[in-house]
Amino acid sequence: MTKILAFIDGSIYAQSVCDLAAWAANRVSGSVEVLHVLGRRQVASAPADLSGNLNVDERDELLTELAALDEQRSKLALRRGRLLLDEAKARLKDANVKEVSTKLRNGDIVEAVGEFEADADLLMIGKRGEAADFAKGHLGSNLERVVRASHKPILVAARAFRPISRFLIAYDGGASANKAVEHVIRDPLLRGLDCEMLMVGAREGEPRFHLDAAAGRLRDAGFKVQSHLLQGSPEEVIGDKVEKDGIDLLVMGAYGHTRIRNLVVGSTTTAMIQRCKIPVLLFR
Repeated sequence: MTKILAFIDGSIYAQSVCDLAAWAANRVSGSVEVLHVLGRRQVASAPADLSGNLNVDERDELLTELAALDEQRSKLALRRGRLLLDEAKARLKDANVKEVSTKLRNGDIVEAVGEFEADADLLMIGKRGEAADFAKGHLGSNLERVVRASHKPILVAARAFRPISRFLIAYDGGASANKAVEHVIRDPLLRGLDCEMLMVGAREGEPRFHLDAAAGRLRDAGFKVQSHLLQGSPEEVIGDKVEKDGIDLLVMGAYGHTRIRNLVVGSTTTAMIQRCKIPVLLFR
């Protein structure tokens, strides 16, 4: 059974992550494990500067108060985390996901990825977290770290979920793009959906050969594929295609040496996640 590992926090993206996880789980008859990580900053006070004019008794009193505050903050964070997980589980159950489990962990989200991704087939995370909910144009600080740390495909949820019927593969002929194509072929997640492929580059020669070969593999696997080779800036060409053609999901590589597969943050990939108001499925 396909296992989906979904990371949620208290941001407005949590519901979208759950809805996207439910959509995926129902398509592949999979299970969902929802994970909420209590970051260290959530449960501990910032180090206090106890120097200055405080005497010994005053310093001891302040330390005692800070310890009590940390304890209270930790308890509240745990209660809030359990509530978030309970709400996520109920939402997934309401969406007919049969197997749902939850986990609450202290620490760092990258540590949690390393601990739990081994038996997962797909990871999910929101485009932004709590700290970036209203920071238009900025991605969540954990997104790059999770994509860098994970060895599994990662589905990045948009602000709001909508049913997916058409997906676009941003293709450049490189290793991660071909990995994305092979994953689409063998995995049932996108089977039966309309597929488009887009390559940005010269219209003839080697780019056309690689694009036609990849599209051919998808057609042989039963996909109805429309392929396009266009010129221009990848960010603009892909973004325009997504908006004008009503694409519901963008599939692309996250790492590589060409512009379309470059480093996640500060690259074409970042630009696409920021611009496109749809989920993005990333492959390393």
